[in-house]
Amino acid sequence: MRAVITDETRFARTPDGTVWTLSGLTYELWSRYLSAFDNLRIVARVEDVAAPTDGAERVDGPRVEVWPVPYYLGPRQYVQRLPAIRRAVRAAAAPTDAVLLRVPSPIGSLLATERDRHGLPYALEVIADPYDIFAPGVLRHPLRPLLRRQYTAQLRHQCASAIAAAYVTDGYLQARYPTRAPAIVASIPEGHFPGSAYVDRPRTIERPRSTTLVSVGSLEQMYKGIDTLIEAVAQLTPTDPSIRLVHVGDGRCRPNLERLAARLEVTDRVVFAGTLPAGEQVRRMLDAADLFVHPSRTEGLPRALVEAMARGLPAIGSNVGGIPELLPAEYLVAPDDVGGLASAIRGLLADPARLAEASARNLARARDFSGEVTALRRAAYYEAVRVATERACRTAGAGPVAVSG
Repeated sequence: MRAVITDETRFARTPDGTVWTLSGLTYELWSRYLSAFDNLRIVARVEDVAAPTDGAERVDGPRVEVWPVPYYLGPRQYVQRLPAIRRAVRAAAAPTDAVLLRVPSPIGSLLATERDRHGLPYALEVIADPYDIFAPGVLRHPLRPLLRRQYTAQLRHQCASAIAAAYVTDGYLQARYPTRAPAIVASIPEGHFPGSAYVDRPRTIERPRSTTLVSVGSLEQMYKGIDTLIEAVAQLTPTDPSIRLVHVGDGRCRPNLERLAARLEVTDRVVFAGTLPAGEQVRRMLDAADLFVHPSRTEGLPRALVEAMARGLPAIGSNVGGIPELLPAEYLVAPDDVGGLASAIRGLLADPARLAEASARNLARARDFSGEVTALRRAAYYEAVRVATERACRTAGAGPVAVSG
């Protein structure tokens, strides 16, 4: 049986037909679906380029192909190219394919609608919360309230209609977007963390001459709250002039953030490292830092935070999405709370004992997401989806079916 999965990652295709990414969603990760399926088709946006970007890695490979969807950026281009996008998505999956939709997702929603229309089954991987993604202050767009209602309602419908749903959180997303019995339900963290992602032991905390904060995340939208973090750095520098922030990630909001740093007179304290290839380069950046800060306005269960914890890095995050499932309450602040974030950073950096305790706790918690631990859960979920799809397809002619194995 073939699996067809939708994803919102933007890939690049070179003239020889190979597909590339800097996102970390490489062939190695996609091939994990082959534990239960004969082949995998990834339905995603593809941009034709002359050559892969430095550090990019292959997406496609043996038994894994990419089904290209017309490339678009943002709601305007999506609407402009919707007829072509819809045609590509409709043609992506056969009735007997096992369809897994990574949601919330415009592409996934188009395929869910198509499957619903024909009474065909689909499964989900729920990786984020559209109610938070389209919250005030997160996305600046005139259609934000409409998009919030639309995508929240879509995800609730999809979870209620799916034959199976795997959530990246332990309980947060499950409570907001429940399935209906007898659907298969699983909790499977996002990402894959090999042994090389983990340090051997917690950090030995020493008082550094300078303090480096690090944050990681896309700057395509303001989801990650990096503006809040820059403002917190501005509050911290008068009392701690040695502090600096390094952000790993890039996107169209970067110029605005650079202007914010200039206006707050912390340009010399804020470094934008740009996008780095997933893996060793990001780990080196984490290892060189003293504190990881993740002030997101919305999250599922953030891979970047887990990766920092796997390096034994103390961390502070916002109390949204699945972050409270990773960090204790004393390491959480409200999103957009500049003063609270600055105070939390200052207090933690001033207490070596707490830093050492946080390093040990974070490393231990991150081991719950190791490849060995999650691989069995993923394989069991994919196998259950395959069996449930086969059962549902046998009776699909009678109308919509929700079947669990």
